[in-house]
Amino acid sequence: MVKKMLIGVIVCGLLSIVVAACGIIDVNTSALPTVHMGATDFKQSSITIQKGQMVNLVDDASSTHIITNGSWVNGVAKPAKGPGAPAVNQTYIGNDSAPIGPFNTAGTYYLYCTIHQNMNLTVIVT
Repeated sequence: MVKKMLIGVIVCGLLSIVVAACGIIDVNTSALPTVHMGATDFKQSSITIQKGQMVNLVDDASSTHIITNGSWVNGVAKPAKGPGAPAVNQTYIGNDSAPIGPFNTAGTYYLYCTIHQNMNLTVIVT
């Protein structure tokens, strides 16, 4: 009986450690470089950030946006993840925000909205 109780305590302790290790990372988005999105466009076409930073994308409209790696070229979507780019596949449902990144490698990266033609963002990482 004592062995069963001891095993139960050990299992509960290990489970507590696992749950604590999987905690949610809270990103303070107010301190991040920010790009705003309108109904069908980015409010700025590019942003320059430092290596290791994330970018907070803010959807100021009620429009849905699906942001991913690549760009629109002459009206044609060209999905492409450049070397060193973080994988981006973020959906915004309108009047919300979420960070993307981190961008850990210096370079120029391209993001676009799969829904809105010619909605491109260039992220320059120094």
